[in-house]
Amino acid sequence: MSARRNPHSGVIVVGLGRFGSHVADTLVHLEHEVLAIDHDAERVQRWANRIDRVVQADATEEGALSQLGAADLERAVVAIGASMEASVLSVLALVELGIPQIWARATSAEHAKILASVGAHHVIFPEAETGERLAHLIVSRMLDFIEFGDDFAIAKVRTPESLTGRPLAELAPEDRHGVRVVGVKLAGERFQAATDDSVLTPGSMLIVEGSIEQVQLFAALT
Repeated sequence: MSARRNPHSGVIVVGLGRFGSHVADTLVHLEHEVLAIDHDAERVQRWANRIDRVVQADATEEGALSQLGAADLERAVVAIGASMEASVLSVLALVELGIPQIWARATSAEHAKILASVGAHHVIFPEAETGERLAHLIVSRMLDFIEFGDDFAIAKVRTPESLTGRPLAELAPEDRHGVRVVGVKLAGERFQAATDDSVLTPGSMLIVEGSIEQVQLFAALT
């Protein structure tokens, strides 16, 4: 283990399919220790040079996980999508080890209910969430979009030309359009926190928050 890493920052990733491998690879880039587990020898070999520890093992067995030192880590992601049984049993094994935070990928509502019932702390639907996000982007002028439920969203949008040349305090987007501008990226610069004094320029981009409809309407301004 690298000396720069806290062992408690480590994450177990079960399943190295497309979703799991992307999660594991990103965690490595974020400088977290990763213990990746898959039953498929080819996948394990493929990722052996990219991830800290890649092990061919049966993650549905509590004993196998214990021998790998999984109990010393605090977070786990069960990324298995092909087998509901393996997914559920892996979550159950991690629960038995006392892992404090377990994320599990679900492929259906029924799958999600079972995962939650056996102890998964967070159930995620990556395919459904990606599909919904893409649909919003296709039918709007938003550049990026995240929905948080309860009709609240954050989006990246191009600055409407009609709003350029004036500070946010004068534009009052929250009063006039129902959205709050939280970030501004001027041409050639990085995103920064928006203030009342921020002057919007042509070619700039904004991060705005509000209801889904309000964010979409704001993105459609010209």
